[in-house]
Amino acid sequence: MVTPASNRATKTAAASTSAEQRPTREQAEAAIRVLLRWAGDDPDREGLRDTPSRVARAYQEYFVGYAEDPVAMLERTFEETDGYDEIVLLRDIRLESTCEHHMAPIIGRVHVAYLPHRRVVGISKLARVVDAYSKRLQIQEKLTAQIANTIQDVLMPRGVAVVIEAAHQCMTTRGVHKPGVTMVTSRMLGAFRDNAATRRELLAMIGNRGPNVLTA
Repeated sequence: MVTPASNRATKTAAASTSAEQRPTREQAEAAIRVLLRWAGDDPDREGLRDTPSRVARAYQEYFVGYAEDPVAMLERTFEETDGYDEIVLLRDIRLESTCEHHMAPIIGRVHVAYLPHRRVVGISKLARVVDAYSKRLQIQEKLTAQIANTIQDVLMPRGVAVVIEAAHQCMTTRGVHKPGVTMVTSRMLGAFRDNAATRRELLAMIGNRGPNVLTA
């Protein structure tokens, strides 16, 4: 069994290796200039002259998750709950990720729930875990599992559930060109997988919400 500590050590080692192999900022900007030329434009014209630098800065924002440790985000917990042991649900977390196949945006929302076992975590930390994993090159299925598995490994609650609803620009603006399509994935662990009544209660809580953020 992989413990949170060993899992964290593996991630740290991988991040270190990645950092050693990372191209320089100048190399990244040169690559962007090549792409601009390949697209058929002139990177030296006025409107594109600063584009390589802008894109490099944007990539630092899009993929900031590679520099973050989701495990560490969950390690500070609170035990003064007066025995609270019902569902904790953080609903409609804004999702902004990037498809690893076409590097196109994935935009949607994430619902994260867990059943506490003697301790709880600050709700902002759940949103930060979502961001840490989503700000990487992703597929939605893997992203869903990563969020749920990390919460389960670190908090060790009685159950964890993650539901993601998202639109993938790799199929809405290219390829099959099917706008308005939403992909839904879920990962249920512990009581949410084993107890149908608990799962139904969670899904009812998720369904009782306001306007759809995908179209708002």
